[in-house]
Amino acid sequence: MSQIVVPSLGESVSEATVAKWLKKEGDAVKMDEPLVELETDKVTVEVNAPEAGVISKIIAPVGANVAVGALLGELGKGSAANDTVKPAAAATPAPVTKAAPPPPVKMAPSTSAGAKDVQDGPAARKMMADNNIQSGAIAGTGKDGRVTKEDVQNFVASPAPAQSAPRQTGPREERVKMTRLRQRIAQRLKEAQNTAAMLTTFNEVDMTAIMDLRNQYKDVFEKKYGIKLGFMSFFVKAAVNALKEFPAVNAEINGDDIIYKNYYDISVAVSTPQGLVVPVLRDCDTKNMADIEAELMQLGTKARDGKIAMEDMMGGTFTITNGGVFGSLMSTPIINPPQVGILGMHKIQQRPMVMPDGSIKARPMMYIAMSYDHRIIDGREAVGFIVKVKEAIEDPQRLLLAI
Repeated sequence: MSQIVVPSLGESVSEATVAKWLKKEGDAVKMDEPLVELETDKVTVEVNAPEAGVISKIIAPVGANVAVGALLGELGKGSAANDTVKPAAAATPAPVTKAAPPPPVKMAPSTSAGAKDVQDGPAARKMMADNNIQSGAIAGTGKDGRVTKEDVQNFVASPAPAQSAPRQTGPREERVKMTRLRQRIAQRLKEAQNTAAMLTTFNEVDMTAIMDLRNQYKDVFEKKYGIKLGFMSFFVKAAVNALKEFPAVNAEINGDDIIYKNYYDISVAVSTPQGLVVPVLRDCDTKNMADIEAELMQLGTKARDGKIAMEDMMGGTFTITNGGVFGSLMSTPIINPPQVGILGMHKIQQRPMVMPDGSIKARPMMYIAMSYDHRIIDGREAVGFIVKVKEAIEDPQRLLLAI
């Protein structure tokens, strides 16, 4: 008999939720065959069979919260369900015994006005009747515990206590348990709002130069590298260029200290059916456009297929998110802690623009937004950063010259 246990889930993750059993009791499995999916607050992890055999017992059902090392199930010897799972012998039915009747419920002594030795005041009784309040629900402050008119007024004016039990769902409603990943997303985003002194600055980018460059070289690029040339790689390189000039945007706060990072690991937000994940592109200052595009595609595919690993999402220094793929024209992105800055891309839209010579032309424009932690980044640095990104996108030669 072998045990199926929760494996190590990665740094700072000690618990998971059983999301799905891929096998059932009695199923034969091969060594390293996936048995169960565990959902952590960051990724979905598959637990594989430690050896070939038969699932003899499932201990942790779907929805159970399990810690690292906890027992999920047992794996017996054999190659088919019949090898280990035998039908139980018919047993003589046990005699049915009637359950003892429950003890009578003792009612608390009534505290209504009619049962009290001390009558509440007439004004108080009338006000309680008008508000459908039992006198026992109010602690009296009058003589001998008498409920006064002021007691009722205070009771009515006080906010109702929070309901501990979940509310009942209606006939046209459906209650679905929030996934662990979604709970973690909510927790981190709220934590960012509560902790950081978050502000957002906006600018707009003329995408003409980038679009012309992309149209001119996209076929040659794809033929040479086997991958399409997108816009994200331009923004990644532009962000790295700006981070080098404004190092505070690439830093983090640790207690009373500031940690400046001399490397550029850019987190890129990816939307998946399970929720938003943020895989990291490592050392973007040393990668060319093809390397960035290839890694973006690889990580995006892994994320959407639920195959993203914990190490793929750890250690980012700055985040870029693209709401434009969903049609967003403008938004205020939320910082991804412990990072202190995030750049938001948006939809490209033709707008009339006044050119330097005074003429008006339709140009493909994109609003960009940068949210930042004002505790470490001043407004001058934030605006300077986003202008630096704007200049690099509008004049891509700057990226080649690193200016």
